[in-house]
Amino acid sequence: MARKERHVSRTPATAWLEQHGIAYSEHPYGYVEHGGTAESARQLGVDEHAVVKTLVMHDERAAPLLVLMHGDRQVSTKNLARAIGARSVAPCRPDVAQRHSGYLVGGTSPFGTRKAMPVYVEETVLALPRIYINGGRRGFLVGIAPQVLAGALGALPVRCAL
Repeated sequence: MARKERHVSRTPATAWLEQHGIAYSEHPYGYVEHGGTAESARQLGVDEHAVVKTLVMHDERAAPLLVLMHGDRQVSTKNLARAIGARSVAPCRPDVAQRHSGYLVGGTSPFGTRKAMPVYVEETVLALPRIYINGGRRGFLVGIAPQVLAGALGALPVRCAL
């Protein structure tokens, strides 16, 4: 009889991954306020370029969207707006981001969000062999194949890295 694997953390994100039959590894770390991806990469001993941050942004109509970006890169909002056909794109305030995603800032995952939003991924993320992305709470990343983003999640590739 197969033994059910016990997971470190059950979140809406891990429930979404399991519901979609997506294999993932768990990577808890000690959350540091304002430590960002540099801190999680350091603690986990992984390249920060493979740590993918989930950013909640909005367009000129205040319509929310998610952007998935390498931890060591920034989003060019001008290039992102051009790529998605918007006049402008800007980050949401933390309280607005939490209301849209259902996650605390620092623990935002693109999986299992409260509100369905379009998801865009920096296309070079998809070329990595493995990525580490927030698993739905602060101090918790999941390791997955990046193809999950474009496949099951439906993220649209864009070029918007600075």
